[in-house]
Amino acid sequence: MKSRPARFLLALALAVAARAAQPNILVILADDLGWGELGCQGFTREVPTPHIDSLAANGTRFTNGYVSGPYCSPTRAGFMTGRYQQRFGHEFNPGPAASADKTFGLSLKEVTIADRLKAAGYATGWFGKSHLGYEPAFHPLRRGFDEYYGFLGGAHSYLDARADRANPILRGTQVTDDTGGYTTEAFAREAVDFIRRNRERPWFTYLAFNAVHGPLEATEKYLQRFRHVTDPRRRTYCAMESAMDDAIGSVLGALREHRIEENTLIFFFSDNGGPTPGNTSSNGPLRGYKAQTWEGGVRVPFIVQWKGRVPAGRVDPRPVIQLDIHPTALAAAGVTAKPDWRLDGVNLLPFLTGQDASAPHPALFWRFGAQVAVRMGDWKLVKGAGLPGIAAEGGRSSIEGAELYNLAEDIGEKNNLAAREPAKVRELAAAWNTWNADNVEPLWVSSREGKKATKAKRKARD
Repeated sequence: MKSRPARFLLALALAVAARAAQPNILVILADDLGWGELGCQGFTREVPTPHIDSLAANGTRFTNGYVSGPYCSPTRAGFMTGRYQQRFGHEFNPGPAASADKTFGLSLKEVTIADRLKAAGYATGWFGKSHLGYEPAFHPLRRGFDEYYGFLGGAHSYLDARADRANPILRGTQVTDDTGGYTTEAFAREAVDFIRRNRERPWFTYLAFNAVHGPLEATEKYLQRFRHVTDPRRRTYCAMESAMDDAIGSVLGALREHRIEENTLIFFFSDNGGPTPGNTSSNGPLRGYKAQTWEGGVRVPFIVQWKGRVPAGRVDPRPVIQLDIHPTALAAAGVTAKPDWRLDGVNLLPFLTGQDASAPHPALFWRFGAQVAVRMGDWKLVKGAGLPGIAAEGGRSSIEGAELYNLAEDIGEKNNLAAREPAKVRELAAAWNTWNADNVEPLWVSSREGKKATKAKRKARD
């Protein structure tokens, strides 16, 4: 029988070993980055992105990476929970802080990825844009994060911390004007500091840039890099993207400096497609843009790096979605997902490491007001009605009348095959209807008309 000191030392050794096995988790989110913009995507070299490209070179790039909504806040809600945001009514953006519905925020009934990683012993830090609620109950520090530096709204000036007093820069819960300059650099700086202070323990860092979302603002340093670009709006966009890439480089540099890159699982994605022509970002050959369920609205850059565990330089065509990040990070941390969590995302590790050659998802689904879609294999059924879909009540959406495309042959969704393939239309429509049956109506909408409809509906219920 072991003595008490021996038992204590054994327990301590086991605890240290378990902690050492837990990788750090770094999630980097770009805002409104078009699918065609990165060098590693192969469509343009106008903006050099060596640091983001290095993630692809050292990891796996999914060419069919998706988000569960074509808009900022819904996508973030899906990532945080690992569940389709339509399950809990988070279908739309809320509007500006001054006019947003007071109920807007990530449902307090939902458990976040930070909640679960914190319970597993992780230090948790969030740096950058939130867009998941303005009221105190929705603040990042009450959703599983130990530290927060950023803003709660959907957009902010890059150059002036004091530009929006209804949506200020916060350190924790306190307003601060101490950005040290350009917000893209500030958010990366804070992430680097968090990583440095927690380098001896497992950490989860969520770096949510507002780049390259409007307003189009850049420093002279980066504007000079693109002085050859004649269109002033495009020049500024290029400068903003380049600044974000450099900021990511500073974070990757910190990992290498502290010799923890090999023990860090990194995800990079965008919250939706580029809002072309809103910020001039390109979605390459894809049809549509932000706020639409066409590929240009929901297909995004999606890269995973974990040196020594995830194959380097691999290009994977299997469809994945940002909902998968939540269960994948938990699995890497040694947390077993429970059935009653009802996660829609899947653990990608077996697919990334080659243990599973099948498709991670039998189908992927979208509902954004009147705009809906389902992808099953290479087939996609879509109603991309355009911006008016924002004001529609999602609970009454219908897949009827959708168009059918074979994405393997028609990535630009130009050749509608619905009339030629009625059986495939029925198959995909039935799958979407089954999925939608478990969803709820949106709790708020962002348009004035939609707000009126929501208030009337609530009054009728009361």
